[in-house]
Amino acid sequence: MGLYITSLNSGSNGNCYYIGNENEAVLIDAGISCRETEKRMKRLGLPMEKIKAIFISHEHGDHISGLPVLAKKYALPVYITSTTLAGCNLALEPSLIYSFNAGKPVSIGKLSIKAFSKHHDAGDPHSFVVSHENVRVGIFTDLGIVCKSLVRHFKQCHAAFLEANYDEKMLDEGSYPIHLKNRIRGGTGHLSNTQALRLVTEYKPSFMTHLLLSHLSKNNNDPRLVKELFLKIAGTTEVIIASRYSETPVLHIASPDSPDKSIEVKNLQLSLF
Repeated sequence: MGLYITSLNSGSNGNCYYIGNENEAVLIDAGISCRETEKRMKRLGLPMEKIKAIFISHEHGDHISGLPVLAKKYALPVYITSTTLAGCNLALEPSLIYSFNAGKPVSIGKLSIKAFSKHHDAGDPHSFVVSHENVRVGIFTDLGIVCKSLVRHFKQCHAAFLEANYDEKMLDEGSYPIHLKNRIRGGTGHLSNTQALRLVTEYKPSFMTHLLLSHLSKNNNDPRLVKELFLKIAGTTEVIIASRYSETPVLHIASPDSPDKSIEVKNLQLSLF
C-alpha cells in the first residue's frame, strides 16, 4: 500500500502538501487559493473528495491564505492549535475547527498525523509526520534550526519534504535589508542549504526513497544549485525540488517490504478510482 504524496506548491508565495493512502488524504497547510488547489489536484488526477482534513503548521500567510474558502467549500475539518488560530485572523466555521497536541497522533481514517514543535517565528509552530501502516512521510519546513526532535523524526521517514530555503552567500550578498537577513538566518527563520545538507548527510535513513527539497527562496537560492548539492550525498534516495510555481508529480512511497519501493504515478485516478 504505502502513501501517495505531492507538493501542490512550496515557497513564500504559498505552501500546500498532499499526503494520502488509497482512500483518504490530508493537506498540510493551505497557502494557495482554493481554485488553484482544485486545478492542481485535477491535473494530477486526484479528486478533491479524497481530502478529509487540513492541518495547519503556523499562522503565516503563505500557509493559510487559501484556508477559509477551501475548508468551507468542502466542509473540511481544520486541525490547528488555539494559539495559531488566534494569530490567523481568519473567519473559519467553528464547527470545522479541531485542535491537536504535539506528540499525540490524530487519526484521519487509516492515516495517523503526529505533530511536533519546531523553531520558527510564529505563535505555536509545528512540523508533521503522516503515517499509514509502516510508512512515514515528514513535512519539515519553516525551520530555524535542526533540533533534536527534527533529527529523531527525520530518521524514521521513508520520504520527507525538507526545507532548503537559502544559500548563505546569496543571502549575505543579496539586496534584502539586514533585519530581514537576520530574521531568516537567526535561528527562528528558515533552514539554509548547508543546515539541510548536514541533516541529510548525518541522519538520512537507508530506507528513505524520496527527498523533496522545499520552500526554496526565490531571491536567495537556486534550484539547480540545491539539486546538485544534494545529489552528491543522496545515494539511492531520489531528490526532487518542490516548485514555487507548480505541483510535483504524485509519488508512491511504498512499504519497505514491498517489491515496488516507489513509483511516480502519472495519473492516480486511473489506477485507484
